[in-house]
Amino acid sequence: MIKYFLVYTLFLMSVLLSSCMGQNQINTSEDKIKPETKDTVTSPVPNSMVRNVRQARNGDILVASWNGVFRYNGKTFTNITSNIQSPSFWDVLEDRKGNLWFATRDSGVYFYPSAPLNADRKSIQHFTTKDGLANNRVGKIFEDKAGYIWFATGGGASRYDGKSFRNFTTKEGLSNNDLTTIMEDKTGKLWFGTRGEPCFYDGKTFTTLKNDSGNAFNNVWSIMEDHKGNIWFGDVDGLWRYDGMSYTKVSERGAYAIIQDKKGNIWTTGAINQNVWALSRYEANSLYNKNTTPTEIISGSPAFLGILEANDGSIWFGALGSKSGVFRYDGKTITDFKSK
Repeated sequence: MIKYFLVYTLFLMSVLLSSCMGQNQINTSEDKIKPETKDTVTSPVPNSMVRNVRQARNGDILVASWNGVFRYNGKTFTNITSNIQSPSFWDVLEDRKGNLWFATRDSGVYFYPSAPLNADRKSIQHFTTKDGLANNRVGKIFEDKAGYIWFATGGGASRYDGKSFRNFTTKEGLSNNDLTTIMEDKTGKLWFGTRGEPCFYDGKTFTTLKNDSGNAFNNVWSIMEDHKGNIWFGDVDGLWRYDGMSYTKVSERGAYAIIQDKKGNIWTTGAINQNVWALSRYEANSLYNKNTTPTEIISGSPAFLGILEANDGSIWFGALGSKSGVFRYDGKTITDFKSK
């Protein structure tokens, strides 16, 4: 088991750790991933690594991919970042004002004002460490209830108030400066996933989480609050549920991403072993049983990444490797938009 965790951890680091290595350097026994060229203009659909999928206020699907950020209007994809020369995009967010934010692997973040969306983009803003951002590697963007925009970076958490950045690092109590995700619960606490231990911030102090045995969690990539107020998070050792007092290990499968759909089912992407990843669904009616077993929707070589439940109930998810691109599951069939 220890050997597996070590192998798995190294695998995650090679697949997901932000570095100058592209996704073309990941090899598996099933396929050899060819180097990808950046083609933001001619590619009609996302055909490279997709780390996150979001939904715009008008219902359009926003896809953050290696080769650009795409908007899908139900019929066609449009690359809305074709005029930005960035190595890769890792996340996208439309804030409550309709502004678009784009996170990149090593070029900071870009800001598109809400209107006009078809302008020549002269008003595009580019934020980097020179402007106060904690680090130019930005993996996730989050808007809190107060309207602040948060960025999970490789050098801490950055909060933008519309004028300037405030950074939170281990000096302020953050458990680890290398962040993976940010989430706000119903009580207003902010939760931070890191490449080490998770923690939460109550507005004054940070609290680092350890499991019931007192051991540290390891490499937390996803955090979510369910309909009952429980906090779910995934690390390399498995999928966990926290009720505010104790931890329940729901599955041995790690969870890169976690969502709960409108029906109460939990969906995850994560590794079954060092070679196989899966999109899994934990049924709502057995979610809190001691031995809940997920339903595998699709599995294969690495890796399945970000998940979204769209307004129509369909599940969208991104992938890298031989399955690079974006997929939609309507409850019966899976659509691979590259093939379509």
